[in-house]
Amino acid sequence: MFLCMLFVFAIGFLISSFLCRVICRFAERFGLVDQPGRRKIHEKPIPTDGGLAIWSAIVLPLAIGQLILWLLVWDRSNGEKFFHLPQFIEIHLSGLLQQSKKLWQLLGLGTVLVFLGVWDDIRGLNWKFRIAIQFCVAMAIVALGWRASIFLDMPIITYWLSVFWVVGLINSFNMLDNMDGLSAGVAAICVVFFSLIMLLHPLPATNQPQIFLGGLMLLVLGAILGFLQHNRPPAKLFMGDSGAYFIGYLLATSTLSATYAGYDVPRQTIFVPLVLLATPLYDTISVVIIRLKEKRSPFVGDKSHFSHRLVELGFTKPQTVCVVYLVTAICCLGALLLYHTTFLGAVIIFVQTVLILILIAILETKRKR
Repeated sequence: MFLCMLFVFAIGFLISSFLCRVICRFAERFGLVDQPGRRKIHEKPIPTDGGLAIWSAIVLPLAIGQLILWLLVWDRSNGEKFFHLPQFIEIHLSGLLQQSKKLWQLLGLGTVLVFLGVWDDIRGLNWKFRIAIQFCVAMAIVALGWRASIFLDMPIITYWLSVFWVVGLINSFNMLDNMDGLSAGVAAICVVFFSLIMLLHPLPATNQPQIFLGGLMLLVLGAILGFLQHNRPPAKLFMGDSGAYFIGYLLATSTLSATYAGYDVPRQTIFVPLVLLATPLYDTISVVIIRLKEKRSPFVGDKSHFSHRLVELGFTKPQTVCVVYLVTAICCLGALLLYHTTFLGAVIIFVQTVLILILIAILETKRKR
């Protein structure tokens, strides 16, 4: 199984890396260039929408895999086994076929967000229109079953909590995308730890790891890292809204599905998404509070983000990115422990994560003196 997972990761990485080079070469021809000025911190035009490479590196292998899956299932339905597979793959064929419908629902709605992001990068859409489309996509995916139950028999509340969770993370990773390598790097760290949780912690009902979601996350990780080698400082390619929307959407829906959406899992897993994604959530919440406090629209961009505030404290931009990476990793380490503790222990880990972020917020006030 390890070799199969490594292969999945490598496929995502290679396709993403290759397509990023293609985008860099032809971006100007299609108007996919981020110009300097206004709130932008780069000094020259940079190709953008590397999110298209991330999206393609995920969708293309899965489309080929779907065709192969249909072929294998058809082969066995005829009572033959022309294609021989390892036993651990053979036993999962029926499960893969069953999950594939949900997978393409997920990717189909995610594709809407990708092209919304491309449209926004080229044309500059009104924030109300963007939010409206995001809510439509979130409402659709939650209605299809990607929702949190939070162990409550209150469908209306859990439905809207799930919708706001998806929309919130879509925008969190977009807002975090304000320095070279920042948003993609934070996403990669979150995906690494989320993959470990899925593959190392079996579901109590089946005593099997969540191999489908874990495999998907490794493909996502490969796609992100393939892009990140072009986005590390100094960036040769930006992710654009398309990539930020898609990554935020995948992490939001995957955490809903994996932890407490219809599975017989421990109650403490309700804290997994909050602890795992604490850093992008902290950035979003703190920025919104700052803008409202200064009587400005929370939807109009500025330089009040977590990363910008660290720069004001005296950190260089590379140092700032490293600090945010470390904060993300510290929070994610707590998420790994949630499957091994009691509900009280999970509450303590969650409170500890919140206190770490409050401490950071207090230290940040130094910039005002």
